[in-house]
Amino acid sequence: MTQKYFFGSLTRITDLEHDSFEVMPQDRALWGVGDLVVGEVRSAHTPLAMVELTNGRMASICGGDLVVGAFGERRATLEAVGSWEEIGPDLRMHAMTAAGLIGKVTSRSYFMSTPLALRYLGHVTRRDRTLRLQDFARIVEPVPYATPTILIIGTSMSSGKTTSARLIVRLLKEAGLSVVGAKLTGAARFRDVLAMRDAGADHIFDFVDAGLTSSIGPADEFRAAVATLLSMIQRERPDVAVIEAGASPFEPYNGQVAMDALESNLCFTLLCASDPYAVVGVIEGFGFRPDLVAGLATATSAGVDLVGKLAGVPAMDLLDQRSWPEFRALLHKRLALFQERAKLA
Repeated sequence: MTQKYFFGSLTRITDLEHDSFEVMPQDRALWGVGDLVVGEVRSAHTPLAMVELTNGRMASICGGDLVVGAFGERRATLEAVGSWEEIGPDLRMHAMTAAGLIGKVTSRSYFMSTPLALRYLGHVTRRDRTLRLQDFARIVEPVPYATPTILIIGTSMSSGKTTSARLIVRLLKEAGLSVVGAKLTGAARFRDVLAMRDAGADHIFDFVDAGLTSSIGPADEFRAAVATLLSMIQRERPDVAVIEAGASPFEPYNGQVAMDALESNLCFTLLCASDPYAVVGVIEGFGFRPDLVAGLATATSAGVDLVGKLAGVPAMDLLDQRSWPEFRALLHKRLALFQERAKLA
C-alpha cells in the first residue's frame, strides 16, 4: 500500500506539497532546529492521531502514514515539554503539536493525551541539500513599525487569549477599521491566527512566516524574526494590529523580546489570566500592568471582584455579551488617545 504524506501546517510557507523532494537520512551530528523531516506514524491509537494541515484543517491519520514537519522545541506548562535534541538512537520522536513541530516529548501533563508517535525516516532534501523551514521564510525590506497595537498576553496557555483576540478583531472590524492579526510567540499551531482571520482580520501572520517552528531560541535570532514580522504587518498599512503573545511571559518563549519590540506602539494591553492570583504574579514578577484582565479568571463576578481586590486592575468577562459595549468603548478610547499622541509627536 502506498504511504500517504501529511504536511503539517508549519510547512505552509514551503512548496513541498507542490514540488518534488527526496527523503534522506542524515547523520545525527548534522541535525538542527528548523530542519524539515519526515516521520512515519508508529501508532494512531490515540485521540491525538490527527495532523493540522497547511490550510488549517485537522486530518485523521493511520499507522504507516508519513508526517512532514520540522525540528523544534516546546515547553508548555499545561501540555508537553520536548525537543528535537532529545531524539535518541532508536529514532523515535513525536509530533509535539498537531502542526508538525517534531521532537521527543520528555514531560507531559495529565491534561494532554499521548502525543503522536513517529519514527524518523529522513530529512527533506533536494539535490542532496537538506531543507530547513528558514529557507522558505519571507524576505521583506525592513520598515519602521508604526501601527497602533493591541497586545494580548496570558498567565499560561489556555487562559483565553485566542478567544479574546477573536472578539477584539470582530469589534474593530464592526467599526470599519482595517485589522491585522498576529501571533509573535509560542509553539507552532495555525488555528490561533486562523481564528483571527475567521473573525474578520484582513491579514494574519505568525512566527512561522519568519521561518520559526517556535519562538524558543536565542534572543538575538528571535529579535530579528520579530523585526521581519513587524515589517510584514506595517507593509499592509492597517489601522490597528491585534497581536497575541502565546504562552506566559515567564515561559522561555522570548515574550520579553516581543513586548520590548512593541512597547512604543502599544495602545492597549490585555492580560488573560487563568486565576486571579496569577494576575498578581505577572504584575509583581514581570513588571507588566495591563489595561484590562480577562480570561478564565473573570468567568464569574467573584473572579472579577477578586482581580480588582488583589491587583487593583479592571477586569471583564468578555464571554458575557453584556460587557461588549463597555469593552468596545474602552478599545476605541485607547486607540483614539494613541492616534492623538502620534499626531503631537
